[in-house]
Amino acid sequence: MQLDIYPAAAKFIANLEPKRYKQVLSKILALLKEPKPQDCEELKGYSFMRVDVGEYRVIYSVANEVITVVIVGKRNDDEVYKELKRNYRPDKT
Repeated sequence: MQLDIYPAAAKFIANLEPKRYKQVLSKILALLKEPKPQDCEELKGYSFMRVDVGEYRVIYSVANEVITVVIVGKRNDDEVYKELKRNYRPDKT
């Protein structure tokens, strides 16, 4: 498996305090071993998954042996989903 982190997600992670940085990065790296952990959830209408890490949410996709982290943000507000709607088209099913 390979890991691709979008620039906005990487910038968000880089600006976290050290303890949170380590937690979020550890969860993302764990996705390389288990791309669909027990605590992940598929997002309805999108080809993305999400996992929660403490007070943060990681939105990612898995395709062709590549895990792509597209958004990382606070879990308590809806900004993560607003960004998802602004920048990514829903799947038409």
